Amino acid sequence: MAKQRITTGAILEVNIEGQYYVYTQILGKAGYAFFDYKSKEKLEDLTVLLSARILFILSVYDDIITKGEWLKVGKLPIRSDLLVQPLQFIQDNLNPNNFEHYNPNTGEITKATREECEGLERAAVWEANHVEDRIRDYYLGVPNIWVEQLKIK
Repeated sequence: MAKQRITTGAILEVNIEGQYYVYTQILGKAGYAFFDYKSKEKLEDLTVLLSARILFILSVYDDIITKGEWLKVGKLPIRSDLLVQPLQFIQDNLNPNNFEHYNPNTGEITKATREECEGLERAAVWEANHVEDRIRDYYLGVPNIWVEQLKIK
């Protein structure tokens, strides 16, 4: 595994169980956009990602990139629809009726209602294998255990 730096705009190749590749872009501020693009062959023309649908945006542990678990394969400008990352939610474990919005663009945390948090990603940092499980399950059309665990309770 090669050592790499976290570089905003870099495209990373994610190998899913040796069967196919998917791609993610480093957005900065710990955000990663995962593209709805899968291929049995390594992608040679990264510009196809400029029009690909986004599966999800979340944070991953730095060592996934710095230790080369997901390899950098190029760099693209960040699309306009990805310049502002979506809000995430925080649910208090001790008082599950307390919710907050987390703005990954500013780091600001504000009070929110349960209804305002529905449909948002929970603020969390993901391990590589959990992200890969989520991608695999998405393409298999089955629920993902990690997403289910992070849903609003």
